[in-house]
Amino acid sequence: MPKLVTIFGGSGFVGRYIAWRMAKAGWRVRVAVRRPNEAMFVRPYGDVGQVEPVFCNIRNDDSVRAVLEGADVAVNCVGTFDLRGKNSFDAIQAEGAERVARLASDAGVGQMVQISAIGADCESDSIYAQTKARGEAAVLEHMPEAMILRPSVVFGPEDAFFNRFAAMSRLGPILPVVGDETRFQPVYVDNVAEAAEKAITGEAKPGIYELGGPDVNTFRELMEHMLHVIGRRRLIVNIPFWAATAMASGMEALQILTLGLFKPQITRDQVRSLRRDNIVAQDAKGLTDLGIKPVAIEAVLPDYLWRFRPGGQYDSIRDSARNLRL
Repeated sequence: MPKLVTIFGGSGFVGRYIAWRMAKAGWRVRVAVRRPNEAMFVRPYGDVGQVEPVFCNIRNDDSVRAVLEGADVAVNCVGTFDLRGKNSFDAIQAEGAERVARLASDAGVGQMVQISAIGADCESDSIYAQTKARGEAAVLEHMPEAMILRPSVVFGPEDAFFNRFAAMSRLGPILPVVGDETRFQPVYVDNVAEAAEKAITGEAKPGIYELGGPDVNTFRELMEHMLHVIGRRRLIVNIPFWAATAMASGMEALQILTLGLFKPQITRDQVRSLRRDNIVAQDAKGLTDLGIKPVAIEAVLPDYLWRFRPGGQYDSIRDSARNLRL
């Protein structure tokens, strides 16, 4: 019988690519999510019954234990940007990761892959980074041979980075950013999935890997490239950290007053994160150590940002017609 991998958050941005790869590799894939009915799109990734969405609440021992039954490998892709509430940083990224690793060890699961983030550090000013680090430590405590993957900003068709700012560019002549000189090393989502696949199949050695693309760019440079791809001219305005902190404080207060109905566009914790570069450390193991060739943003962005162009899918046709007239 084919081996079984349980992917927590397997219908999310990164998780769905790992699920697709493992289905193509012939594995049975159990996609553990809070809302299985919304994850049915993963089933066609494989043959009938090969990829199955199942209910799981990562905050509950019995729920996690049930989806780990019979699994050969566990992959945890679950993360959050919620500072408070039931699905807070602590509950999901620290306690949730610990729960998956502990119960995977108890169930005799052979390997675990933890999707973390560059910047994970218990001494960080960012609570997000602190909980990511605590999650890593808990995973390695229970599963010492686990693989920890720390990607920089992940890009791809479903990303919440380039898609978000491309959508913002349609709202007016100004594109605001926080930390325009902060450096990023965007990594293609399928490169992250390929790294996870190598860990699942045993092709890669355990350890911590920091994943970044072939290029390092400032936030401003990334926005300039994005605007070029979508054919829009916008004034990129940097919001100073002090002003962004004040704005975030007001938004968080409004969120509390509205009992969570209002969602902040940026939080104070995100502002603290933006003060630090998000790039692969010089001494870190990365994609090249896994035998993976990083994909550059210019090779992928046009394939999914075309819908933000003034003429959408017809932009290229219009340009061709203009050249014919000339």
